[in-house]
Amino acid sequence: MREMLVLMSLCLCISAQELKIVAQSFESDEAKGITTFRGDVQMKKGVDELNASKIVIYTTKTREPKKFVAQGNVSFYIHTENNDSYTGVAGKVEYTPKSKEYTFYKNVHLLQLNEHKEIHGEKVMVNLVDGKALAQGKKSEPVIMIFKIDSNTSGLR
Repeated sequence: MREMLVLMSLCLCISAQELKIVAQSFESDEAKGITTFRGDVQMKKGVDELNASKIVIYTTKTREPKKFVAQGNVSFYIHTENNDSYTGVAGKVEYTPKSKEYTFYKNVHLLQLNEHKEIHGEKVMVNLVDGKALAQGKKSEPVIMIFKIDSNTSGLR
């Protein structure tokens, strides 16, 4: 019962939007500020979705979420305040609510839907506030970025 209170407090702290998490199991350690969901985890807030084998939520002493970590077969859909939409897959995703920053790890495939940009890499960071992004490849593989350009204005033929 105490774990349910922690979970309900966590959901209230996220924002006015409902956070819905469906998983095969969950456990919470209030003293450590760690809540873990395992088994076909589906997390949804508004239109944003995060799916993974495991999602761990780290909270402050006041039960405010400070970091979300999704691992194993991660897929996602993110819609930003700037009306950018991202979808993709990765081996691991970290999200920090305070800075509104996502970091994607391991075989990242990120697609920015409205700009038709595609990034493949080993580590990709996207800040939703300032729109900055950073991508890194493996030592043996480069970062690949694919985007559409207007051939009439680019000077490229």
